Amino acid sequence: MTVLTKAATPATPATPTAAAPRRRRAALPLAVGLLTALALLCLLSAGIGAYDIPLGDVVSSVQHRMGAGGAPLDRVGESVLWNVRLPRVVLALLVGASLGCAGALMQGVFGNPLAEPGVIGISSGAAVGAVASIALGLNFFGNWTVTVCAFVAGLATVLLVYVMSREGGRTEVVTLILTGIAVNAFAGALIGLCVFFADNAQLSQITFWQLGSLAGATWPKVLAVLPCALLGLAVAPFFSRRLDLLALGERPARHLGVDVERLRLVLVLVVALLTAAAVAVAGIITFVGLLVPHLLRMAAGPGHRFLVPGSALGGAVVLVAADLAARTVAAPAELPLGVLTALFGSPFFFWLLRRTRRRQGGWA
Repeated sequence: MTVLTKAATPATPATPTAAAPRRRRAALPLAVGLLTALALLCLLSAGIGAYDIPLGDVVSSVQHRMGAGGAPLDRVGESVLWNVRLPRVVLALLVGASLGCAGALMQGVFGNPLAEPGVIGISSGAAVGAVASIALGLNFFGNWTVTVCAFVAGLATVLLVYVMSREGGRTEVVTLILTGIAVNAFAGALIGLCVFFADNAQLSQITFWQLGSLAGATWPKVLAVLPCALLGLAVAPFFSRRLDLLALGERPARHLGVDVERLRLVLVLVVALLTAAAVAVAGIITFVGLLVPHLLRMAAGPGHRFLVPGSALGGAVVLVAADLAARTVAAPAELPLGVLTALFGSPFFFWLLRRTRRRQGGWA
């Protein structure tokens, strides 16, 4: 709570009265800009690749499939667009929106702009499930085994962290963070053991999964992640007002009628659902949940009525753009998506740390 409160405190009392209305007015143009950018990026991502499809043809084919006119492409073009490109674009939308929204919820729950979903062990737990299923050669769900194991392990890890953090009917933020750190370390050890006992083929598969990628996107994978993503994204905005009250502090929020413990439990479960589904189908993709909500908070203020849905929209924009770059920057090779987001997210995180420390006058 301290970092968020102090970082948002201005040097003079005149600043908030001038800045707050201006930032609130920025929300609508920002939302329109994000929607426009997302539409353009989706068209570009659907058309650009080893087999280029003109943007007009992409629109025409989509119109034809929707029964709104247009015309189909040739056989190869239709196959590339509808069986390769569009599943990948839609999956990037869902994964990016899930990670962005989960990041905004985590920062609201923890009252700290440096929080992100991996803090409570969701990503590392999902990684344990995926890596263990690969190293042990499990195949009880066929091609879906790794995805199912990652999803179940991610959810189980969050529940474990929450249960271990709970004492006397309450769960404190500091205890959740410290328990998450311990569970992340233990998960890293389990992953190391699995890697040690894996053969060369399994090592390659484990490495590829951990680096994060949407290369295996298919319509069945989209349908697998769709219910979790839609449920989490639909539920999250209803908690915006209570998150705004929680930002005042736990005690004031309780006096204003917020059941803090119940709110924290529900939002941790929503974050777990969104993140576990995203990680299960795309692997480890870092910094989206950290970077997007904080940038939007800087641009449009800390109000969660815009921040929660805006972060979902911004996360989708970032991941669609990152996936397009991953496919095209080093063509015909493809860069790992998780590496690309970390490459740009790490300098931002370092800048954010220095900025927060400077505005607080130090950590002490």
